[in-house]
Formats: sequence, structure tokens, C-alpha cells
Amino acid sequence: MLDFVRYHQNLTGTKIGCREGDCGACTVLVGELNNGQLEYRSKTSCLMPIGNAHGKHVVTVEGVNVEGLNFIQQAFAEEGATQCGFCTPGFVNSLSGYALTCSQPTNDEVISAIDGNICRCTGYKSIERAAALVVDELQHKDAQQPLSWLVENQFIPDYFLEIPERLALISAEAPATSGQLAVGGGTDLYVQKHDQLHGLELDYLFNQPELSQIQISGNQVTLGGSVTVTQLMEHPFMLERIPEWYRFLKLISSTPIRNIGTIAGNLANASPIGDFTAILLALNAEITLQNSMTKATRKLPLRSFYLGYKTLDKQPHEIISQIAFELPIQRLFYFDKVCKRQYLDIASVNTAISLQ
Repeated sequence: MLDFVRYHQNLTGTKIGCREGDCGACTVLVGELNNGQLEYRSKTSCLMPIGNAHGKHVVTVEGVNVEGLNFIQQAFAEEGATQCGFCTPGFVNSLSGYALTCSQPTNDEVISAIDGNICRCTGYKSIERAAALVVDELQHKDAQQPLSWLVENQFIPDYFLEIPERLALISAEAPATSGQLAVGGGTDLYVQKHDQLHGLELDYLFNQPELSQIQISGNQVTLGGSVTVTQLMEHPFMLERIPEWYRFLKLISSTPIRNIGTIAGNLANASPIGDFTAILLALNAEITLQNSMTKATRKLPLRSFYLGYKTLDKQPHEIISQIAFELPIQRLFYFDKVCKRQYLDIASVNTAISLQ
């Protein structure tokens, strides 16, 4: 997506920084209709397969411009929250996404919304002050007509009012699934094999409805292979059964990465520092592998999936189509992650404990 918006659409406000999803300079907003409601998420375009934009509204920083400065841009100007300016488009887009989605704005939430954006100049305090101005203004947001209110108050341009209708007209059937390499959110694959992926026909898994659902049956939780970290992090059943669930998953990556990173991809990457490997091993998870050619499936305990370092009990054409585990009411669960930094870092040690 990053290459497309910069080199094909000449929308150069979206910056090339780390190309690994760490710095947030390439952040875009991606909007889609869910049950008739328009929802936006911030995503790192440097790791976003272009097929994952199918049927969605992709917003670069140019797409939130109004006549003059929009409210967020003005807040940055007033608080001196930009110096070299390289990171600013990413911050503006992340805060625009927060303005579009928040229902009860708070200072903690708005800081969380920019947890995937890094600034090397300001020391962050001026950015925090600008974010606080945004929160103060959003206290007056009209819950009944949020888009209209945001347009009237110069947060977004008026074309946003047309987006639900325009998206409804798009045929958003999932792309064909005959590619050489399966890709979900791309958050690790594009770090490891960026140049190689450019020459391949990809099998896009992200938009396939059967892979994107979380199903609850009694105490049983079943995740489709394309379920993202954010989906699981915000799911009411998980929040009810594991009281600190949201805090635990905040230790994993950043908001834009959690919005596109799939849990199955984290498992299939087979890294010894994979956060969800520890979590799902503790929950005694079972995975379902599906052959993308024959559609045949087989199940095995997650603990049997790993045969050694980066070695899996998985055939070349198999994908993780489901992950299942139980959450009895009597279960106590804890997750912790020790890093050089508390957030946005790979684990030195991570630990998941499940007691029943």
C-alpha cells in the first residue's frame, strides 16, 4: 500500500521510514462497513498488502485536508508539536482515526491511539499537549451524527459523508485465492521477504469472511485464521472472562500493527519470542490446518505444532484456518512480557500462566 500511494498516486505525505511497522510515518486510515456502520482503523501502509484494501476506504494525510488546517493540524501548529515534520502526517492520521472512532474520549485513550507513532525531535510533550486539545474538543462530539459533527468542526472534509454510500456500491467479494504464497496481515512477512513478495502472486486471506470471525460456544472460543489482535483484544467475552485481558494485549506491538496483525500469522512465524505462542500454549489451544489446494483439514494441539526452531508440523500448502481454546469461568490467566522498553519491543522473556 505504501508503494501504491506514493509512487502510483503521488500522495507523498505518507512517508517511508523504517519499512518494518515501527515508526508510524507511513500510517494510513482504512475504513470499511461493518454491519452498516463505517469503522476506521489506523494501519501501517509499509506492511499492508494492497489486496487487503479491497472494498475499503484508504485515507492518506492528504485525505483529511480541509480548507486551511484541520482541527488536529491546527492543534499541532499551536503547540509546536512538529519540528522536522517527517512523522507529523502519521500522527495526524492516527489522531484523525481516533476522532472518527472514539465514543468517550480520554487523555489515556488518545495517547494510546498514537502509540505506533515515533517522533525523533519533539520529546513528545508538545505532541501530548496537541492531543489533549483534540480530546477537549471531542468532548462535544455528537454521538448521533458523529461524521456530520466532525465535518462541521473541521476535523475531516465533507466528502467523508459520502463514503458509506460509496463503499456500499463496491463489490467487496474477497480476491481470488490461487496465489503462490498465503498472506494475512503481512506484519512479519513483509519485514522478512519484502522484495521477494513483489514478484509473487499472493493468496490474500485477510478479507475472507470465514477466516475473520470469532465464535463463542459456551466456554469455547474459536478464532478464524485472519482474526486480528485488535479483534481479540476488544472482544466482550475475552474482556469478561479475563479481567486484565486488555492490559495484557497492550504489551503486544502497537495499535496500527494490532489492527492488521493476525494471530495465526504470529503462530506460523514460529518465533521463540512470539507473544501469542506463549498465550495460546498456556490456554491449551488446538489449531486446525487447512490445505489450500485440496481443502482437507486436520487438527492438532498447538504444543505439537512446533518441532524445533522455525520448524513446524505444517505442509507447504497448509494454512492455520482456526484456533480454538476454552475459557471456563474458574480459569485465572496472567501474561507478562519483559523487554528493554515496556512497549513496542520484542520480548526478552514472556510468560503466560493459566490456572483452573
